[in-house]
Amino acid sequence: MNGRHLYLLSLLFLLLVSPINGLAATGTTKILKIASLAPAGSVWITQFEKFAEQVSRDTGGTVKFRTYPGGVMGEDQAMYRKMRVGQLHGGGFTMTGIATVVPDFRVLAVPFLFTSYAEVDHVLAGVLPSLKERFREKGLELVAVTEVGFLYAMSTKAVNSIEGLRQTANWSPSGDPLSEVYLSTPGITPVQLTIPDVLSSLQSGLVETVYNSFYGSIVMQWFTQARYIVDYPYGYAYGAFALDGKTFAALSPKEQEAINTAASVHFPVLLADTRRSNEESRKVLAERGTTFLDIDPASRKTLEEARDQAVDRLIPAELSRDIYHQASRLLEEYRRSAGTRQTGPAN
Repeated sequence: MNGRHLYLLSLLFLLLVSPINGLAATGTTKILKIASLAPAGSVWITQFEKFAEQVSRDTGGTVKFRTYPGGVMGEDQAMYRKMRVGQLHGGGFTMTGIATVVPDFRVLAVPFLFTSYAEVDHVLAGVLPSLKERFREKGLELVAVTEVGFLYAMSTKAVNSIEGLRQTANWSPSGDPLSEVYLSTPGITPVQLTIPDVLSSLQSGLVETVYNSFYGSIVMQWFTQARYIVDYPYGYAYGAFALDGKTFAALSPKEQEAINTAASVHFPVLLADTRRSNEESRKVLAERGTTFLDIDPASRKTLEEARDQAVDRLIPAELSRDIYHQASRLLEEYRRSAGTRQTGPAN
């Protein structure tokens, strides 16, 4: 063996046993590329970065995440297609987007279903194992459910009745049969648009009524146009952090455990951050001149009755009877134990 060969072997040995950037080089680093519509700097991305830091730390640097926030990889369907061909390894999806792949994931988004976050938490805990299984059937690993919060009708003009809603152009997310069927049931005509197109459509008058959380309306700047809010929750919005199933399966058991452990730590914090942000955003909206309107009682009754009619139209093509009945039983169970009423504003 000549001196050059000896030098190369010595260098290889040093690379194998020496720390690189403070991390032991015990294996090949796996960089998981994750995209999201959530804007950089938002509570969702900030908390995800903390989650990613813990995973890297707990795996000794063998698993790291590279994030692409703000929709730079396209919206949900584009993100999913990129996962299918290996350009991405996972994503932070809206319910609307990922439900085109896993239809039962939309079960919690049925309008006027929940009246409080306590109800949401109880039902989600009960249906989560079923939802995880539904994701695996589609080749996905549901790591965590994320939250947007309760949605409210927000308009460019004062609208607080069913007639007013019928006379305005109402936004419906593109590819979302739930909102389309629900809105059309009481005679409201939906205008389907992707989320990135909503702000410009509000500015141009293409849509006049949209649905968002208080925090979401500020982050996405929708509040600059839709300055009237019906002070009664329309529905509950949430999302999913999911990984490609094959990518997750290729990780070692230790790495998989590190991801699940970090998720159990940081996503509950994200949940609390999101709810706190919504509370604070309500105050900010009021301070900036947003007008909160009481809903017309007769209109509220009509909108609540439309829920059951819409669900009947959605089952079984867009939502399985089993998952909806499971959620309904859990909700009824919670309300019996808590002694709460069937309908009313979120608290």
